[in-house]
Amino acid sequence: MAPSAPSLGVTADGFMPVTRGRRPQPVPEPAVAQPAPTIRTPALARLSGAPKTTRGLQFVSSPLGAVSEVEPQAIATTYWFTAPAGPKPYQVAVRFTGHRLDVAGARTEADDFQVETRLDTVQPSSGPISLTQRITGKRAGTWKVTADAVAAIPGAEASNVLRLPSVEGVGRSTFAPVAMTLGPGVVPGSWPAMVLLGFGLALAVVGALTGVHGLATGRVLLLALAAGVLGLVGAKVYYWLTHPHEKRTASLTGLSLQGFVITVLTVFALGGWALGVRVGHLLDASIPALLVGQAVGRLGCLFAGCCSGLPNASRWAIWSSDRRVGTRRIPVQLVESFGAALVALVTGLVAWRTPPQPAGFLFLSGLAAYVLVRQILFPLRGLPRATKHGRTVMLVIAPAVLASAIAVLALS
Repeated sequence: MAPSAPSLGVTADGFMPVTRGRRPQPVPEPAVAQPAPTIRTPALARLSGAPKTTRGLQFVSSPLGAVSEVEPQAIATTYWFTAPAGPKPYQVAVRFTGHRLDVAGARTEADDFQVETRLDTVQPSSGPISLTQRITGKRAGTWKVTADAVAAIPGAEASNVLRLPSVEGVGRSTFAPVAMTLGPGVVPGSWPAMVLLGFGLALAVVGALTGVHGLATGRVLLLALAAGVLGLVGAKVYYWLTHPHEKRTASLTGLSLQGFVITVLTVFALGGWALGVRVGHLLDASIPALLVGQAVGRLGCLFAGCCSGLPNASRWAIWSSDRRVGTRRIPVQLVESFGAALVALVTGLVAWRTPPQPAGFLFLSGLAAYVLVRQILFPLRGLPRATKHGRTVMLVIAPAVLASAIAVLALS
């Protein structure tokens, strides 16, 4: 469901092309506008603060009233509709038109807007769908926004275009960072909360395994704390390096697991050597902990609308959001979380029973197994790969490392 060019520019979509100095007008026919039905919002959307049912346009607002009026301001509105039935996926074009109500003096361009956007692949009969549009560069205040939408199978004639319900709503602008990140299906604060929970559980697991491996618990926990903090820095730097064209920010958005793992390994290797901790046993004791943290953290991704799966109308798909579009999707975050938890259980049982020899190969086998799970799931995610051949290379390396590490441990 990727956005298209700003101008729809196709009469088959039900809208005329946008021209300067003239607002686009809808095509007189292809279809009669439908009344807005009552839509029962999915459970995850209600958990994020959306009402149980909706018929109009929703405005994104700050969960903290103290920051709702802070500058800069932006407008974020959500259009809800039900995916039409049909034999093929639809394109849905939506036009948002807004007018500020509390204008004092002459109106300016900052008091009105009209933007158009498109969902290129809407799965038929996939249930409730939410589309959140963000508008910046306008004045703060109370806004009335109207959303008009049409749906068509690509290549269909204008007479076959289905006009979706037009809805309107009145709401206020809000703090821009809130408007740009929240929406139906995005639970405020969920990702940092789940990451902190996962980190706490990881510390508990590694602390419990240090005695089995004859390691100094205090030193290991100190290294784990340092690795966790520095790992966030490494995850951010790695993301910047692999996404050079994106704007660099110091926020928690845009973190790379690869950068986190590389940083943690570096801290464990150098820190273990400096503190006299046997690095091989340290890694074997830490791999179940790392995977427990990842299993919990991936649940935070589901609630925060990141790393989301592709839209899908099958029964095993679940409704979730990518922060812009809420719809039924392949639950890749849940599958990856389950995979990480399963590998954590296996490696944890091995590490708890007896320190495996030679040291370090349990870590290699657990990491390779998890990498293999991630690479298998990547095509099911809604984001493109940052590297061209990285997945192919890892699909060759990870199974080879996994098989070799298991063979060494079995023979020993």
